[in-house]
Amino acid sequence: MGQGRPLSAPRIRIFREADYEESVGQMQEWLDQAEPNTPEEIWLIEHKPVFTLGLAADPIHVIAPGDIRVVQANRGGEVTYHGPGQLVVYPLVNLASHGLMVREWVRLLEDSILSWVLGLGVRGACRWPGEPGVYFPVDQRLAKFAALGLKIRRGFSSHGLAINVQMNLEPFSRIHPCGHADLESIDLARMGVTLDWQSAAESFSKHLIEILETTRP
Repeated sequence: MGQGRPLSAPRIRIFREADYEESVGQMQEWLDQAEPNTPEEIWLIEHKPVFTLGLAADPIHVIAPGDIRVVQANRGGEVTYHGPGQLVVYPLVNLASHGLMVREWVRLLEDSILSWVLGLGVRGACRWPGEPGVYFPVDQRLAKFAALGLKIRRGFSSHGLAINVQMNLEPFSRIHPCGHADLESIDLARMGVTLDWQSAAESFSKHLIEILETTRP
């Protein structure tokens, strides 16, 4: 089967108060049916509270989950938390149609977050070499506000990224985020950005689509 490319811009789908396992099941069904010319989609999700373990995750990093469920995920990465006030973005993107290898795709996603928050007036957001995601300096240390965890299947990228917009950060203290015992988590609200979930979803998805369109051969 030859390589094709999507016929239109990605379709945006929004899911609020979404169960993690149901969302992943729907994503797997979409991927099962996807063909090279299937139009891409970007899913914007606000999950119910859940801890997820990536394929490389060590359960020892889940310290005290309490009343929050712990779910095994089939994405890359370590343990993280999803919950209300966090923007989870699943770009279901055919990497070949954009001429992207996996490492380039990860960098593009990080770049999209960095340029987006810069446009919101945030100065100082950065990468942490060797650690996926996007960070912000707090008291001379880096705190994480955006996590990445991907799965490549049949040429399509699935799962994606999670941006802490305005949320209760306490659950992050019940785990070692991304496997780091001393890693602090922060959200955009504490970085000085006043933005509700819906506004963040609309703004970031538009920004990501504009960047994706520049990568088409």
